[in-house]
Amino acid sequence: MRRWVAACSIAILITALACTGCIGAKTPPVSKPPAPAVFVDYYRTGGIAGLDDRLVIFDNGAAVVSTKTTNREIVLNATDIARISDLFTQAQFPILSENYPARRSGADLTRYSITYHQKTVTTEDSAIPPLLQPVIDEMNRIVKNAGK
Repeated sequence: MRRWVAACSIAILITALACTGCIGAKTPPVSKPPAPAVFVDYYRTGGIAGLDDRLVIFDNGAAVVSTKTTNREIVLNATDIARISDLFTQAQFPILSENYPARRSGADLTRYSITYHQKTVTTEDSAIPPLLQPVIDEMNRIVKNAGK
């Protein structure tokens, strides 16, 4: 009986000690990192091939490529992000018009919508500003390489 009382006393003491560490202890709040912001949102549609491609690049380098046949997540490194940023700077994107419609209509034209720093520029084949062409070429390259 003494052993039983001693065992119970020890169990009660251990439980009490374990609980005292929990009482009144506050868990520090866990800070969540901010969600990544959209860096570039690129969309092309139409053309003879019936394109329907979208590329969304986030500021942390994560990117999502969606085509008619694939959906892939890729990661761009800091060098890629810097190169893309430089292309937008060289294109003078902030001062481009918001819309460059095609000079001729046609069902075979490809339409492009590019959003960068919350500004959207839309254009079509035969109306792409020369300064914007390298940006479109780079976005197309990323979409193509993501499909491999």
